[in-house]
Amino acid sequence: MSESPPAPSAPAPAPMRDLVLTLGLVAAVCGLIIVGAYQLTLDAVTANRRIALERSVFKVIPAANSLAEFLALPGGGVAPAGAGQAPAGAVRFFAAYDAQGRLAGIAAEGAAKGYADTVRILFGYQPGCQCITGIGVVSLRETPGIGDKIVTDKAFLANFTALDARLNAELSALAHEIRTVKHGTKASPWQVDAISGATITSRAVGKAVNDAAQSLLPKLAPHLEKVSTKP
Repeated sequence: MSESPPAPSAPAPAPMRDLVLTLGLVAAVCGLIIVGAYQLTLDAVTANRRIALERSVFKVIPAANSLAEFLALPGGGVAPAGAGQAPAGAVRFFAAYDAQGRLAGIAAEGAAKGYADTVRILFGYQPGCQCITGIGVVSLRETPGIGDKIVTDKAFLANFTALDARLNAELSALAHEIRTVKHGTKASPWQVDAISGATITSRAVGKAVNDAAQSLLPKLAPHLEKVSTKP
């Protein structure tokens, strides 16, 4: 009777050190790929965002023919915005000019937490009436058909045709906080009438406008003459 061949022995388990090194190498390669992809697309993403922002400026200030970007400085004054990092506390804004080079309006970006993500908007401001005269959406990831009504609901957009943004006597803050109120209860020109069923997103828009205006306008108001004509 012939003997059966011996069963093949199981391979020895890989040492723990080899597994750790392999996992570390895979993680490093993946990290390099992610960083490389980010760096390669950063300029394009930045350029596209700026294009979207500038398009929003022309939307919220229809009389605009050209625009220039400035910084409202925390210590007082206004300066052209450079390509580098803005000083701490400085607020970026756009001055829009008509075909004759006269100031057509001011535009600034604001952001606040919505239902699903941060809602980023751009608003137009008219120094003559000290009021917000339009909004545009820069970034929005709210629920389709509900939160995105802030760009389609005519009654909601009407809030921003002459929204009161006057400063107090000391020019230190808005005379009245811009606030979103329950749909159908707006009683003052600085209030925003919410969209029924999209209250959270509506509040985000109101907060974004208020916070940005509170930050920008007290710095800008004493120096409006510096941006009154096209540079």
